Parts: sequence; C-alpha cells; structure tokens
Amino acid sequence: MARPDKAAAVAELTDEFRESNGAVLTEYRGLSVAQLTELRRSLGQNARFRIVKNTLTKIAANQAGLEEQVKDLFEGPSAIAFVHGDVVEAAKGLRDFSKSNSPLVIKGGVIDGKSMSAEDITKLADLESREVLLSKMAGALKAKQGQAAAVFQALPSKTVRLAQALADKRNEEAA
Repeated sequence: MARPDKAAAVAELTDEFRESNGAVLTEYRGLSVAQLTELRRSLGQNARFRIVKNTLTKIAANQAGLEEQVKDLFEGPSAIAFVHGDVVEAAKGLRDFSKSNSPLVIKGGVIDGKSMSAEDITKLADLESREVLLSKMAGALKAKQGQAAAVFQALPSKTVRLAQALADKRNEEAA
C-alpha cells in the first residue's frame, strides 16, 4: 500500500501536469541552492520550478495521460518547470539561465500535450513574446487593409480618367 505522503505528492504532480500549459524537464545536478533560487525568480510568476522524484513523476505523468510524451526524459536527477501562462517566457528564462549556469540542462518537455525535445524548447525560446507577435500580426493586417483600400479607390479614378480620355479623343476627332 502506498504511503499517504507519496500518494499526496503523486496527486499534486498529476494536477500540475493537467492544469499547466507546459512542463519542461531539466537536470539540475551541480546547482547550488542560491542558483536554484535565482532560477525560480528568473522564470517569473507564470512558472513553478520543482525538484521531483523520477518514480513519483512517472506515476503522475501516467495518471495525467502524458506517459508517452515524457517517458524518455527521466534519466538522472530531474526538476520540472510547470508553466501556467506564456510558455515562451518560461522557455527563455530556462535557456538564458542554462547559458550562464552550465549545470542546468534542458531535457525536453510537454507543451499543450505535445512532446518537445530540448532543441524544440530552445527554438521556442527564440520566438518573440506573444504581445510582440500579436502587434506584428495587427500591423500586417492593417497594411493589407490599406493596400485593399488603395486598390478599390484606384479603380473608379482610373475609370474616370479613361472616360475623360475617350471624351477628349472624340472632341479632337470632331474638330
């Protein structure tokens, strides 16, 4: 029979997997407590960094329906960044921290139910923030509307110029 503390830990991890937008698994071997605290701060309010036992995490991932996505990531000591919100921001925080602190290794993760490799997460971190992407999209849409308006405005003015040219030619021929 499972001990109550372990059952509670598995239930908590299962809830984290189900409720989060993404979970990024890392190896933290060699990081000091101060560095882990700095990492937690760098992830911001949208992510929760937890050091977990692989056995309990495998059980929780299985119960959350994510066993296939994360089964190969539980080698060595593991920690998970559970992301509630902008996944790109958390991926940037992990990438930047791992650049300056080489013991942190990104193993991979699950984002919106899709398995992601370490390279995929690094590519995700290279994306611009959601707000920047939305503003670029809005600018592109506004530009297309301006181009469409110019086309629609050009058609009647060209028609008027053509009619004027025809009238001028008739007048020349009549004279």
